[in-house]
Amino acid sequence: MRSVLIIDDNPAVGEALSLALSLRDIRALVAHTPEEGLDILAREQVDVVIQDMNFTADTTSGEEGSALFREIRSRHTDLPVILLTAWTHLESAVELVKAGAADYLAKPWDDAKLLQTVENLLELSESTREVTRARIERRKRREALQNKYELDGLVFASEGMGRTIELACQVARSDIPVLVTGPNGAGKERIAAIVHANSPVRRGPFIAVNCGALPGELIEAELFGADAGAYTGANKAREGRFEMADGGTLFLDEIGNLPLPGQMKLLRVLETGQFERLGSGRTRQAKVRVISATNADLKSMIRAGTFREDLYYRLNVIEVNLPPLAERTDDILPLAEHFLEERAMLTEEAREALLAHSWPGNVRELKNAIMRAALLAPQGRIEATHLNLPVAVSLAGRNLDEPTRESVEAALASAGGVISRAANSLGLSRQALYRRMERYGLAT
Repeated sequence: MRSVLIIDDNPAVGEALSLALSLRDIRALVAHTPEEGLDILAREQVDVVIQDMNFTADTTSGEEGSALFREIRSRHTDLPVILLTAWTHLESAVELVKAGAADYLAKPWDDAKLLQTVENLLELSESTREVTRARIERRKRREALQNKYELDGLVFASEGMGRTIELACQVARSDIPVLVTGPNGAGKERIAAIVHANSPVRRGPFIAVNCGALPGELIEAELFGADAGAYTGANKAREGRFEMADGGTLFLDEIGNLPLPGQMKLLRVLETGQFERLGSGRTRQAKVRVISATNADLKSMIRAGTFREDLYYRLNVIEVNLPPLAERTDDILPLAEHFLEERAMLTEEAREALLAHSWPGNVRELKNAIMRAALLAPQGRIEATHLNLPVAVSLAGRNLDEPTRESVEAALASAGGVISRAANSLGLSRQALYRRMERYGLAT
């Protein structure tokens, strides 16, 4: 049964609220002191707390209520707390809402508004419990992956990334070629390294080459090696990446940039394990696990005649797709904290800015933004402005994602003035909504 704890030194308040709640089939628990309330919380299942701001006769400062609220928050982080306050304590109540209280109601309260607030919070509480359960399940799956496989310290929290890693680790056990697809900066080389670390050749070398970072005429020499005099500047023989990777894994990033002659040679190596250095007629042998990666549409390249179809099917025995960071937002804050390495802290506004950004540059862009902000932030406190993230603006220069005064007023009216419900409809935290209300002169 849904339960609400009332903490108020006035017995009449407890009786009145208990009666009102019972009409909605809500169980009311009553405590007359902060200590009694904390005892009940320690032994009972409570969904919402309604607490007074003063408990001692002739005391009107609200300090006792503030202390009780902060104690509840320290012990029960996600428990919604409604504050009962006189108008003289409104400013204190607003400050506590910014600190995480669910809402405040002035005495004497309106029964209809109070009951609606409680009902909304009970719904949100159930939703929060479901989210918490889902988060716990994701954490268990993540820990299971970390215990079963070598993930090389990879930081992730999203379900999409978990599925990608699990597939990568499963295919690692065979020696078949793997194609890692995904946008630039998403971490394709990290996935390739995880495949190698969990493969039968993990004790061998892991050699990476970016086919998009080399001139076309040098890619073949880079991959297969070259004898002295094979091309201008080749003063001595050099071994290629296939020879370096013998007995291990060769990671070919941006495989779509490999020229057609190099594609033909690569296909031969994949089929026979044999190749020749540039300028040499001697056939060499290498046993190499090949992992390739691309952000290009290889099927379109096949239709255009710039990528060999037979090579595509040879490389793409198993495809491991790495979603863009925008599709795995649960990874954004853990990655940001990881890049900071405890050198600085993110404010609530900075966290909101990180989550609101679309990250077209993916993890690479996130890392650069965090490292720059850490250098600019005074006293190690990163504000949203330190991140220097671009915002979508209208012709008037306003952030299009920012709720207008009118939309905030409409949300508050639709929610009957219930802050938590209005914030939820706007996709904001309660604290974020209060900041907008202050900005628009709606805080009181």
